[in-house]
Amino acid sequence: MMNKLGKAKQGILLGIAREALENSVRSESLSDIDLTQLPRNLQEPGASFVTLTIVDNLRGCIGTLEAYQALALDVQEHAVAAALQDPRFPPVQPSELERINIEVSVLSPKTPLDYEGPEDLIEKLRVNIDGVVMEDGYRKATFLPQVWEKLPSKEQFLSHLCLKMGASANQWRHKPLKLYTYQVQEFHE
Repeated sequence: MMNKLGKAKQGILLGIAREALENSVRSESLSDIDLTQLPRNLQEPGASFVTLTIVDNLRGCIGTLEAYQALALDVQEHAVAAALQDPRFPPVQPSELERINIEVSVLSPKTPLDYEGPEDLIEKLRVNIDGVVMEDGYRKATFLPQVWEKLPSKEQFLSHLCLKMGASANQWRHKPLKLYTYQVQEFHE
């Protein structure tokens, strides 16, 4: 499991995300982050997703499953990408900024989920705890653990994840897929 970030560190990351969101949407330069001035675990490699909502409606969500840069830089990069590059939405406009709520999810490393058939898979999934990565050849999709709130049935969760991956909804029932789980620490404004 992962080390939890306290309220002060959460606040730093939310501040970085908010500033990156506002600067990028207004076509202003991003601030350079001086990593040496941040707590050590914000300097270390970390994987994050940044989710933007307006009145609980998704407005953008981008992130990574693998840690490849300092967590603070990862949050900054994904705040910009969620605002401007989520292919499901047009870019965020300046008029939307005051209505947008930012959620940051810091991910644990993913671990393979070994299972023997659909019933075993259903048994092993942990609702409201596990984020799931599904892979089938070159196709890949993930749902953060927060998605369980909207899709609380394990069957529904897996079917929607198959659709997100570009497969038929029941592919998880008929074909062995590579699955991984991870957990998140989620916090928001």
